[in-house]
Amino acid sequence: MTEATSAYMAGRKKWGRPQALLFANNPGRMLDGRYVPFGEEGEDFIVLSDDNRSPIVLTSQRIESRRRMVNGTMRSYHIADKWSVGCGWTMLPSRSFARKVLWDLNGKPTNKDGCEPFTTDAGAGGVELTDWYEKNNGPFYVYMGYDKFDHFTFGGEITDDSFNFLPVYNDIKLMYFTTYDYTVEKRGQQTYDFWTINLSLEEA
Repeated sequence: MTEATSAYMAGRKKWGRPQALLFANNPGRMLDGRYVPFGEEGEDFIVLSDDNRSPIVLTSQRIESRRRMVNGTMRSYHIADKWSVGCGWTMLPSRSFARKVLWDLNGKPTNKDGCEPFTTDAGAGGVELTDWYEKNNGPFYVYMGYDKFDHFTFGGEITDDSFNFLPVYNDIKLMYFTTYDYTVEKRGQQTYDFWTINLSLEEA
């Protein structure tokens, strides 16, 4: 078992920024300036591939009690903002590797011989993503890596250092699946198929 660490998450990404989405069964912790989930990849969290991913659409629902006063002005009691997330993949390989991959402490596959990834960033394929959906009928944590620098503040103030967190996951939300569907677009001959997947999530 390889426990996720800061070095693991730093090595797990293929390019300068992490994959846009990670699903985890825990909120993780902050290590060396980055959010790191507890546990082992494939069991406690999965890194989703960016291959052929559609734009990530975040939609806010403002929960409030709004009422017009006797003088005609509107007054509102704001409770919370809850978010929905939607995205999809086209022609995503149905699996990320030909067999179960073993990860080293730096987030790299140790059994590379005969086990090259089918997704370019070694992110989850269709079967892994569907398996996560089937096993998680309750809430889970969605880590997102996009430009949300204001989440890294110090004493409530945005400082120059806050702008240095683009290469890490910087937004974590507890969410439920609201919709999930997949289509087997093209069946492969030996190793994997190509799937189209669409999903939507709603904040708990």
